[in-house]
Amino acid sequence: MWQAEVRIDLDAIRENVARLRAGTSAELMAVVKADGYGHGMLPAARAALDAGADWLGVCTLDEALTLRRAGVTAPVLAWLLAPGLPLHEGVAANVDLSAASVDQLDEVLTAAGRAGHPARVHLKVDTGLARGGATAADWPVLLEAAAKAQADGTIEVVGVWSHFAYADAPGHPTIDRQLANFHEGLALAERWGVRPRYRHLANSAATLTRPDTHFDLVRPGLAVYGLSPVVGERYGLRPAMTARARVMLAKRVPAGQGVSYGHTYTTAQETTLAVVPLGYADGIPRHASNAGPIQLGGRVRTIAGRVCMDQVVLDCGDDPVVAGDVATLFGPGDGGEPTADDWAEAAGTINYEIVTRFGGVRVPRVYDGAR
Repeated sequence: MWQAEVRIDLDAIRENVARLRAGTSAELMAVVKADGYGHGMLPAARAALDAGADWLGVCTLDEALTLRRAGVTAPVLAWLLAPGLPLHEGVAANVDLSAASVDQLDEVLTAAGRAGHPARVHLKVDTGLARGGATAADWPVLLEAAAKAQADGTIEVVGVWSHFAYADAPGHPTIDRQLANFHEGLALAERWGVRPRYRHLANSAATLTRPDTHFDLVRPGLAVYGLSPVVGERYGLRPAMTARARVMLAKRVPAGQGVSYGHTYTTAQETTLAVVPLGYADGIPRHASNAGPIQLGGRVRTIAGRVCMDQVVLDCGDDPVVAGDVATLFGPGDGGEPTADDWAEAAGTINYEIVTRFGGVRVPRVYDGAR
């Protein structure tokens, strides 16, 4: 008997990847960072590859090496690399590495020397996000260093890439500006003799809405898991995660009873309270207090009072509720249950955060559609 679980529909991931793959002539990188956005990196990666993904994308070197140790041989790009990491292990494992500065490139060159063979590098240019990537002033310097290293046989420049700031708002003027900046960055790379096989810019939103940004490779993340980056649009995607728990305790309390820490909720009448054993330690945002929707007994109810570390409370009125009844926090929505989008709206956040929070140490993931 289970107490709480996160169910992952691997067939939904396969269907989403197949849909995304059919919508582009570019190769597709399924982004599986952050433990597959809470869905489990390895099962999500294998499902995505089953459905035709050509690449996998991760942030950290450790994520990339975990894929390799698990026997994944598909191309993998890792892009969030702090100084001093054992990058030679990545080079030896045939992991592609990103570089956005001469200092980062120097670390990759050292790693290539230690590994004893050329490193595969993707040069990142900042086109307007102002996060990772070389600025317009630093881009020529990075290109010069990369061109020399490639001529020396120390690296292979496999890709040039960047990332959108506002692609989840189709029509926003920053999208065209960043695209123009990317073209300028590619033109300068060409002048330095850097002609990568892969030029990539499109995240989930751009993959779905801007085919002119697809170039040679697209990098969907959120959409792989069936969630849309564009509020109010679904694009035929199917959410893969369902989070649910069994009611631990149901009890009658009188009117005027304060509920949970701080008594931020008070019962209006005699009522049944249901205690659900999931809290902020398991992934429920504490700022969903008095706001988060949960389906129980065929009705969607709102959390009564504050979200605790390990539990939440629902006010069920006179509805029949007993210990062991299933409370569904979110899922695809097929059975009228809330979705991750509903939770994002209630908590004032984004659907990315909702799913990435779940599937931690205490709440087991259960996989449907495993092969």
